[in-house]
Amino acid sequence: MIKSEFKGSRAPKEEKLEADLVIVGGGMSGVCGALTAARAGIKVVLVQDRPVLGGNASSEVRLWILGATSHMGNNNRWAREGGVIDEILVENLYRNKEGNPLILDTILLEKVSDEPNITLLLNTMVYEVEKSDDHRIDSVIGFCSQNSTRYRMQAPLFCDASGDGIIAFLSGASFRMGAEKADEFDEGFAPDVEDYGELLGHSIYFYTKDVGQPVRFVAPSYALKNAGELPRIRNFQVQDDGCRLWWVEYGGRLDTVHQSEEIKWELWRVIYGIWDHVKNSGQFPGTENLTLEWVGTIPGKRESRRFEGDYMLHQKDVVEQREHYDAVSFGGWSLDLHPADGIYSDQPGCNQWHAKGVYQIPYRCYYSKDIDNLFLAGRIISASHVAFGSSRVMGTCAHGAQAVAMAAVLAVENNWLPRDLSDPERIVLLQRALNRRGQSIPQLPSEDPDNLMRDARITADSALTLAELPFDGPWMPLQFSTGQMLPLEADTAYKFRVSVRAKRATELKVEWRTSSKIQNHTPDVTLETQIFELKPGEQEVTIMVSKTLDHRQYAFLCFEANPDLEIRGSETRISGILSVFNKHNKAVSNYGRQDPPAHIGIDAFEFWTPSRRPEGHNIAMQIQPAIACFGPENLNNGRVRPENTSNAYVADPDREQCAIDIYWPEKKTIREIVLFFDPDYDHPLESTLHGHPESVVPFCVRGYELKNCSTYTLVAVDDNHQAINRIRLDEPIETDHLQLILQRPLPTTPAALFEVMCF
Repeated sequence: MIKSEFKGSRAPKEEKLEADLVIVGGGMSGVCGALTAARAGIKVVLVQDRPVLGGNASSEVRLWILGATSHMGNNNRWAREGGVIDEILVENLYRNKEGNPLILDTILLEKVSDEPNITLLLNTMVYEVEKSDDHRIDSVIGFCSQNSTRYRMQAPLFCDASGDGIIAFLSGASFRMGAEKADEFDEGFAPDVEDYGELLGHSIYFYTKDVGQPVRFVAPSYALKNAGELPRIRNFQVQDDGCRLWWVEYGGRLDTVHQSEEIKWELWRVIYGIWDHVKNSGQFPGTENLTLEWVGTIPGKRESRRFEGDYMLHQKDVVEQREHYDAVSFGGWSLDLHPADGIYSDQPGCNQWHAKGVYQIPYRCYYSKDIDNLFLAGRIISASHVAFGSSRVMGTCAHGAQAVAMAAVLAVENNWLPRDLSDPERIVLLQRALNRRGQSIPQLPSEDPDNLMRDARITADSALTLAELPFDGPWMPLQFSTGQMLPLEADTAYKFRVSVRAKRATELKVEWRTSSKIQNHTPDVTLETQIFELKPGEQEVTIMVSKTLDHRQYAFLCFEANPDLEIRGSETRISGILSVFNKHNKAVSNYGRQDPPAHIGIDAFEFWTPSRRPEGHNIAMQIQPAIACFGPENLNNGRVRPENTSNAYVADPDREQCAIDIYWPEKKTIREIVLFFDPDYDHPLESTLHGHPESVVPFCVRGYELKNCSTYTLVAVDDNHQAINRIRLDEPIETDHLQLILQRPLPTTPAALFEVMCF
């Protein structure tokens, strides 16, 4: 029994926590940052004001995680973010290919709770900052409503990943809220704030369920009475639910921090008003048996404060793909702004303009220019309103948070502050540490002096020489212009033979294209055009191209749309090889081509995008000379995904297994081996609602064996589904020879491996 006499006041229970890094905010940025830092050996406190992790991706909001891949609706090939965020998405695919947001909750909680270096505080709101001087945070204070405990969290370093920037704000850091004028950063896409507004609003979603019998709906008194008059309701489809309702948006004219509760109530009015209209207006047949299964109780927030770092990302960084000496992350979502009036606007729900490829994000965007020991992560990083339209999405935010976390690790180890790492000589240490973990910074291959593979000799008992994509697949109608992407050599004249089928006598137009930047996958340069006269029926077409490439890069053999033609596909799928289509993806404002107004500083170009599996077959063809860029020399070139070429070792497709031998001129002491398999970085892996055809990516090697000197087995795996396999040996070994045996994942997909690292 506890009995306490009257007191004039009482203080809540208080606990003091000390760590190397305190991360405030448990969305995808905070989660990926905490996991990265903890696995690298420092102590982390992760503070989350909600009962689950994931933020907008969690079951409380249910927005799918996306980033540079943009629903496969842009020209950013193999652009899914690497490292921990990819590990989470691949694990979610394995356990949850149907896209249940509750399962994603469990995955995030499991990964964080499994890390002994992370102290997780859920339901804990940080409300106060204590500073040792004007420019340094000493501790932050939070209160947990569930256990009535106040926490004082002290650390040399802090990371604000809270979305609204609560500790950055309380510490006095410089911030912006709203849109810059066009002339500040020479941004042609900067909005007219009087007409368009300055802020993106919030959204709330709902799920429906068919219960097999008629269900009545009586709207609550606060539901919007005239939802049928909303401009956007005209496009509503009965099957739309979850984050497909992103256009149910409101709040861009209000203070998206301090008026969030008002915004939430208005969104509830709208949501229940929409459902009342759908159920009771008689305009939506087939809804009799539908009921509301779930309605969000907190809104998904897009925009509030942005804090200033030593560099501010802006429109030209995105569009021109500017390179930065301190690049640590990348983006690739469109410049995506929304009218501030949201659901009440008669303008389109979004205004998206894409770049021709991914862009680098510099480290200087990820720390406060004012608070010496404060990192920034998530949507609050240092970016203009226009650039924020791209950098704000969760995949990009999480990827940047991984960079912040590794910076914190290096800062702890060397007694540095965040700005110290922006020094050109020190930033190399951060870039190297990130790439070792699969960060894949564009145009920055891993060059790690500690990697013993740098002086290794690598052989394989087989390697793909691509002379043919077999003629064993479906006939593909040329409904859209169709292209085959191939990694080709410079100064080489190629010949291709394809099989087509014509309904009647017609013409086949073929274009030979490449990209104006060798790292891009936008076919914006036409090298050659040929036209072939065809007779009715099936026939072969031989295409001899006379124009050669100036660089080793991807080229596109493009076949113009023709309703009278089909082209033969291939069942074979190979790492680094894709077919693409000049088709539409309205979800990301892709209508086959973008033609922006001339004054807004955005490029006009065509979209050539893949189809999702099980569609998206390669075009069957014979190729002369054969493509020979798939050898074992790729395994130590520092690149873990396709860029200007495939960068993958690919085995002979006819071999069920292959052997890779790694030799050193003298014995090496090895404690860890890291293998980088192919998780199909082109597939977006939306985390929620969307669903995917497989639980394991078909390119990923499931089974492998690693041997020491071809004699005894160090590890044998038969159920792999992850891209990065980190093999830490219980005891280091001394050897001058390792052998890796890979099993072919599927009869139509040869074994592939991007990189091997040894330490």
